[in-house]
Amino acid sequence: MTYKALYRRFRPQVFEDVIGQGAVTTTLKNQIKTSNVSHAYLFSGTRGTGKTSTAKIFARAINCLNPENFNPCNLCEVCKGILTESIMDVIEIDAASNNGVDHIRELRENVKYPPSKGRYKVYIIDEVHMLSSGAFNALLKTLEEPPDHIIFILATTDPQKLPATILSRCQRFDFKPVTTKDMIERLRDICERIGTTADEEALTTIALNAGGALRDALSILEQCIAFSSDNLTYEDVIDTLGIINHELLFHLGQCIGEKKVSEAIYAIQKIMEEGKDIQQLIKDLIHHFRNLMMVKMEVDLEELSGLSQEILDKLKDQSKAFDVSSITEAIHLLSETEAKAKYAPQPRILLEVAIVTLCQEKEETSFEGLLQRIKKLEETIQTGEFIRKAIKQRPSKEIGSIKKEEEPGLAVKDKEKIESLEEVVLEEKKELLKENQATSIPLDFSEIKEKWEEIKAFIRKDKKAQIEAMLREGELEDIIRGSLVISFKDGFGFHRETLDREKTKEYIATVIEKITGQKLKLNLVMEYELGKKEEKDSREEILVEKLKKTVPEGILEIYDE
Repeated sequence: MTYKALYRRFRPQVFEDVIGQGAVTTTLKNQIKTSNVSHAYLFSGTRGTGKTSTAKIFARAINCLNPENFNPCNLCEVCKGILTESIMDVIEIDAASNNGVDHIRELRENVKYPPSKGRYKVYIIDEVHMLSSGAFNALLKTLEEPPDHIIFILATTDPQKLPATILSRCQRFDFKPVTTKDMIERLRDICERIGTTADEEALTTIALNAGGALRDALSILEQCIAFSSDNLTYEDVIDTLGIINHELLFHLGQCIGEKKVSEAIYAIQKIMEEGKDIQQLIKDLIHHFRNLMMVKMEVDLEELSGLSQEILDKLKDQSKAFDVSSITEAIHLLSETEAKAKYAPQPRILLEVAIVTLCQEKEETSFEGLLQRIKKLEETIQTGEFIRKAIKQRPSKEIGSIKKEEEPGLAVKDKEKIESLEEVVLEEKKELLKENQATSIPLDFSEIKEKWEEIKAFIRKDKKAQIEAMLREGELEDIIRGSLVISFKDGFGFHRETLDREKTKEYIATVIEKITGQKLKLNLVMEYELGKKEEKDSREEILVEKLKKTVPEGILEIYDE
């Protein structure tokens, strides 16, 4: 007998065998129970989640001569015939290769003929989104009003590509990605049935790399078993898949956390010498930082629960070396690197540059960053580390009577030295505040108003005439909380919406900074949002009152438009 792949050998035979799709299988069984079977179904979901297997089980169940608990018996003449494809009551069509109008016309001709053995003739059209528009139109009428003995089951991984006219004629069932927990249980069961022992960590790694597709998990398991024979370990899985083991990822994460750039680059070199794929390394590193972020925020994820306690403890320890913002920054940078590395001739260099960037100390120039630096200085003084370093740097004559054995921390009794060190810290604070003041130029609305025409002229010369034309309809109001407010009258809402795009506002702000030296944001509003309409109405009311007092009643007529 020829060898069968695991996913074919262990294909679900009854509804209970379909993993992770309880809502779908329960609904289908209830329809069979109440004889409320529809004429058209749409099974949608990612690959390997059981769409075709469920369709085949359903096709056998509605035709079975001896159903058991509304499942196919798989022993009667009809069930065996469908399983061996010896009877033509269940026809499976691959829409990827039979996507033309002629194929659907042939199908329309064949639906006239009744089933040979069962009660229903079932058409399973796989990857139905691949049909051409002409084929969909040809199928439409038959799908809407098929003969009583015909049932259509459409399966697709891309339901949004189907016309609305097709979707509206089908009962839709969405197949969810299989959870890691369910997948591990299924893999463990299969390993027991084929006589293979497998580590829990090995099964978890296979499940995580399957991406919610049980068929992919079975294919990976089969590949790993072929590599390791009867005893499957975590090392066998990482060697087979070419992924990076936990130890290397933790070491690389530690190098980034401690800003040891040379050691991090050397670690990448060692990983590459082992023949690992650079793309896989970047993916694994992103996933590692994602785990650090989840542990840092104390998020209880199913994927994390599948890891050993030792790995979880290591993640918790390493997460202390990062704050959430630095972890998210690392994930963003590595994700960008992954996207670029796909098309780069030397992806390793891109990863090395990203690692160097992550290992660099970033100088905070924002006010919050300066406060953080001051806070660190104060913490250093409290621990005595700053005093220790300062005394070591001073000449031995200045230290005076302080003994070498004494620990120069908070227990130092030399009051003059402590006061002098506090003066040093105050000077540091002053310097930091000066840096902050130097980087922020005060905003001057009058200067922007004076140079507004110059700003618009620059925009026009920069081949952005459309932006300049729309700015002409705006009126400068004021600078509020670092934002230049520009208002537009009624009827110019389109101008305001067009200019209110992020890229356009950034461009205008850049031009303003170039001409005036002032860095600010833009806030584009309508006049009525500033309350100008109310001011206008109040002025009109005052004018009307004055006219009433001075003009005789017979002459004055007031019209409210």
